[in-house]
Amino acid sequence: MSTQAEKATTFRGLHQREQAFIIPNPWDIGTARLLQSLGFEALATTSGGFAFSIGKPDGAVHRDTMLAHVAALVAATDLPVSADLENGYADDPLRVAETVRMAAGIGLAGCSIEDVGGRMDPKPYALQLAAERVRAAAEIAHSFPFPFMLTARAENYIVGRPDLGDTIARLQAFQEAGADVLFAPGLKTKQDIATVVRSVDRPVNVIMGLQGVQLNLAELSEIGVRRVSVGSALSRAALGAFLRAAREMKAHGTFTFAEDAVKYPDLNRMFS
Repeated sequence: MSTQAEKATTFRGLHQREQAFIIPNPWDIGTARLLQSLGFEALATTSGGFAFSIGKPDGAVHRDTMLAHVAALVAATDLPVSADLENGYADDPLRVAETVRMAAGIGLAGCSIEDVGGRMDPKPYALQLAAERVRAAAEIAHSFPFPFMLTARAENYIVGRPDLGDTIARLQAFQEAGADVLFAPGLKTKQDIATVVRSVDRPVNVIMGLQGVQLNLAELSEIGVRRVSVGSALSRAALGAFLRAAREMKAHGTFTFAEDAVKYPDLNRMFS
């Protein structure tokens, strides 16, 4: 098993290549191991995928529960893991920094912090506070004796405030505050993504697996994207197959869904 420092160094190196890499999002130990077996180079957790797996909506998982889940994934794979830590589970910059310190303590190679508070009425923090939160997180992230990659997320598109100018202003402020990677989930056009990439000088993560978005890895690499994640899309794809199968049984009393299921011996071999 690689050490945390080795994983972190590998993870940083992935962001320094000219071509983008895919960082898929498992939601439990089994899916983490399957993704490793397929040859992916790093993994990122998904707050939504994990929440769904334990019967909760996204945003309803407390910090201790999330960190325990993340620690289990880190222990289950030899790949670098970056954690989706939502908004750091706090509004206050010092408490966000404490979350990052705890995250590094469980073996992660990086984590992401969002700029949205109040899950009942999510709205972006004022820009100054949002940048202060990233600065506090970055100071902790860069104090470790290994490269811990802090990703800062501008969430305005996700919460229904699609303003590219605001997105860019936030990402530039997060860059100035010390973020290592910048991320604005919800961008859907090649032009908007390219504009963001040109506006900053840090690696940019984009999320694919969104309905209506048909960009591929080669196209994203060509415009300068360095990292591509899929958020909860893999878990939603799996749950979609589950619901189609369950609805078939309930509505029709048939079981044709099994024709598309992964073969039992194949899964046994993959987990051996």
